Amino acid sequence: MIVLYVVAFIAGLFTILAPCIWPLLPIVLADVTQSKSKRRPLGITAGVAISYAFFTLAISALESSLGLNPNVLRKFAVVVLLVIGVSMAVPVLSRKMEASISRFSGRFGGVGRNQRSDFGGGFITGLALGIVWTPCSGPILASVAVLAGTNKVSFETVIVTLFYVAGVSIPLFGFAVGGQKLLAKSRRLSKHTGRIQIASGMVMILTAFAIYTNYDKTIEAKLLNAVPSYTNALTSIERTSSVTKALSKLKGTKNVPASANGDIAGLFNGSGGAPSTAPEFTGISQWLNTSAPQTLASLKGKVVLVDFWTYSCINCLRTLPHVEAWYNKYHSSGFEVIGVSTPEFSFEKDAGNVSSAIKRYNIPYPVALDNKYATWNAYNNEYWPAEYLIDATGKIRRAEFGEGNYGETEQAIRTLLGNAGHTVTIAPSDLPDMTPTNQNTPETYFGSNRGQYGYPSPNYPNGTYTIPVPVPSTVPVDHFAFGGDWTIAPEYAQATKGASLTEHFQASKVYLILNPSKGATNKVDVTYDGKPLVGKFAASDVVNGVITLDSDRLYNIFDSGTTPSDGTLKFTFENNGTQAFTFTFG
Repeated sequence: MIVLYVVAFIAGLFTILAPCIWPLLPIVLADVTQSKSKRRPLGITAGVAISYAFFTLAISALESSLGLNPNVLRKFAVVVLLVIGVSMAVPVLSRKMEASISRFSGRFGGVGRNQRSDFGGGFITGLALGIVWTPCSGPILASVAVLAGTNKVSFETVIVTLFYVAGVSIPLFGFAVGGQKLLAKSRRLSKHTGRIQIASGMVMILTAFAIYTNYDKTIEAKLLNAVPSYTNALTSIERTSSVTKALSKLKGTKNVPASANGDIAGLFNGSGGAPSTAPEFTGISQWLNTSAPQTLASLKGKVVLVDFWTYSCINCLRTLPHVEAWYNKYHSSGFEVIGVSTPEFSFEKDAGNVSSAIKRYNIPYPVALDNKYATWNAYNNEYWPAEYLIDATGKIRRAEFGEGNYGETEQAIRTLLGNAGHTVTIAPSDLPDMTPTNQNTPETYFGSNRGQYGYPSPNYPNGTYTIPVPVPSTVPVDHFAFGGDWTIAPEYAQATKGASLTEHFQASKVYLILNPSKGATNKVDVTYDGKPLVGKFAASDVVNGVITLDSDRLYNIFDSGTTPSDGTLKFTFENNGTQAFTFTFG
């Protein structure tokens, strides 16, 4: 983890060069014009560091426990900046505010009135800035955000964040002190200190309004469009193999869970030790495709496959034909499958949506609706899909994450059935393994919780934005770009009429999770490399270059067969209210 700490620190050092911090720099300069003491820059730096680190790590917990709306908090912080700007523009208010800050900070003692006012005033400005600032997150900060968003903050996550914040603080403090000294040493400027402070207050007011209306992101997008791939260059150090491995460790990525230890090398997971007892199904919101709730206790004597899935996950959907084939082939020989539908997005909690998916994909076995993640957590699961194979005595004997290895799983099923005294004479399945073997563009999310591959801004916070439509050729590979008016929510991005979404991908298949506005039939136009997506590359949900949305689900967009493509898709939304959740690739 030492490598990760060092790279996080270096990434923080370079953040001041990134366009995402530029809208904050006028506020920093404006604030330090109020004092010649270094305590003012120190206060700003400390405030930014403390508030950013705290809210990055704790906002999800605060949101869930207190019902705190992060967008309201952001707007409150902007109002604080606006009040400070007004006080600077009106000298009488400035003196009253400094006196109030001095009295408040005087409770901590140890310094004079002016010094208290200098540090305290800068600290309040910094606290507000830390709340509204969303840095151009590379892989490190994106991983921290995902862990914080899922309440999986560990000691290592906190340390990574602190190293990053420490890296940010050094150049930020240097910038503030440098700007302050420049003003103090310039004879021409020093004669007009009062006017400069008033002008600085106006700059802060205008900048606060830009942040409040999210126009700062529009400015940022224009700057990055003028210098393609600038952010990628700044975050390139975060994409090395050593950092990638450290991030996997930070996120707890693993090949075999501790609960799946077996006794037959090569067929069952792990080696040595006694197999663990499978956790019982718990916290199930509803049972579907069955007349009664299922329990592992009632299934003793049978071989059971517990399949964690969700209906908009393309990896799960590619696994389903194999799971269904095993059930149909071996059910009469003592084999049972229990599908555990654990939602990745809010709309997947709806029992009607899951029931429709069960019918659409001809799922023949019982499905448990695990909306509270109770069974997911009982199995210490982290993946969609994940299969846990349980023997006739209730012990976990094999766990498989993601796609593939279907032959090994089926052989394990046949072996356990034989061990349980069931005769298996039917031949194994011969379904083809459709697991992608090429290096595809990674799964891409649009919501603020997990946005990572956006261009020019990797991740937009919750809010409404007007974003310049990018030139498709400037979008880097494995990245997407918004255009037009979008509303960003934690799980999705909602388009207005005429908005666009551009994706530069490497894959042979492209899928997109979309949700139409309630009660409407929404349509989306699709082009591939500048031409309407028609003909052999158009997948099943694209007809004459248009997607017609019928429900909230996964839509098949692009299919070039077994040959990977490197191209650009552009989606133009014909209606208001369409919600886009994620791209997946095959």
